[in-house]
Amino acid sequence: MIIINVRFPVLPEHAEQWPELSREFTEATRAEPGNRWFTWSRSLDDPTEYVLLEAFDDDAAEAHVGSDHFKKAIAELPRYLAATPQIINTVVPDDGWGPMGEMSVGPRG
Repeated sequence: MIIINVRFPVLPEHAEQWPELSREFTEATRAEPGNRWFTWSRSLDDPTEYVLLEAFDDDAAEAHVGSDHFKKAIAELPRYLAATPQIINTVVPDDGWGPMGEMSVGPRG
């Protein structure tokens, strides 16, 4: 599985609109075969920074980068950014999420 984490520094005047500005790209990517997840989070420390967590089956990432919606996002979204996004891209042997070994939540009640 390929895991990709990207930090997007959004211009302050566009920070509130970022979910809508990236919606088409997000929805199209989530519909791709082999996409495991494509999830945005907003930084608690910097409200202009959004973090994208995405994962693909090993053979699906190349099709993602070659897709029309990826090319459109690469062409259009930079105008809303303060700087080039920073990325971590790695291949892991896992095939999905698992329970956290250091913390667990037992039955309630």
